[in-house]
Amino acid sequence: MSKLKLFILFIMVLLISGCTTDATPEPTATSAPTRDTIVVTDGVGKPITLPGPARRIISLAPANTEILFALGAGPQIVGRDTTSDYPEQAKTITDIGGGFGELNLEAILAQNPDLVIASMLTPSEQTKALQDAGVTVFTLGNPVDFDGLYTNLHTVAQLTGHEPEAEALVGEMEERVATIQGKMAKNSQRPLVFYEIDGTDPNAVWTPGPGTFIDSLIQMAGGDNLGANLQGEWVQISLEELIARDPDLILLGDALWGGVTVESVKARAGWEALTAVQKEQIFPFDDNLVSRPGPRLVDGLEGLARLLHPELFQ
Repeated sequence: MSKLKLFILFIMVLLISGCTTDATPEPTATSAPTRDTIVVTDGVGKPITLPGPARRIISLAPANTEILFALGAGPQIVGRDTTSDYPEQAKTITDIGGGFGELNLEAILAQNPDLVIASMLTPSEQTKALQDAGVTVFTLGNPVDFDGLYTNLHTVAQLTGHEPEAEALVGEMEERVATIQGKMAKNSQRPLVFYEIDGTDPNAVWTPGPGTFIDSLIQMAGGDNLGANLQGEWVQISLEELIARDPDLILLGDALWGGVTVESVKARAGWEALTAVQKEQIFPFDDNLVSRPGPRLVDGLEGLARLLHPELFQ
């Protein structure tokens, strides 16, 4: 073979080798991207790490359950506490106890959860028992205003992979809150409101104090909370002080769970001295709308505003 032919053959080999070396391999079916690790600090200051959005969730509080459903994460719930009863679909989910009773640890572990969402009211011994069993527990903080609630919604969305849904939900809630605030800007009258949490003892009734979400909601709805100047979040007020303060309206937060009625309040000894009783300004109120720190708080705000200022909604 001549030198010229050998040289040409050598160049061809280099070209073929170079093309083979530089070629980009075709992607395979197994080259799917991995999810980013989620690291979030919970309500008690503990950092929680998940390899990706939780897919098997257990909720230990009704507010948590309502948040999960509102974000579209309802199908990811595999267990819920006994008191989680909203929305209606929640009742079909496995009941793992809790609420005011003991958690069923065996039932929780049987669901193989990758996340348990507790609340600030979850007993610490229950949380510890779950953590000792190797379960990841995230304690959701207890908000006292809408900004805190919005933060909770975004946090749960991050943990469950529903961040776009949280953006839409928060945006809708902000619009509804702004509408109420706009109506209240036209209002000059602020009735004094007594919100009854527990009237088991008519001479020492429980009511929300300053710094609670109920206190904030009453203020936002154009009223003054009678308990705002008391000491403590949930406090008892004597009948004597209640008569001295003489509220314009009485709202019965214990109407649903306690069966308290307008008639039973009017029949209480000494309560006939109250102006609200004399003028029949006593109204049952769905306490779930203001005591569960979830998306329905905006419903509670609207309901309060309509009761306190019906003239603005005609």
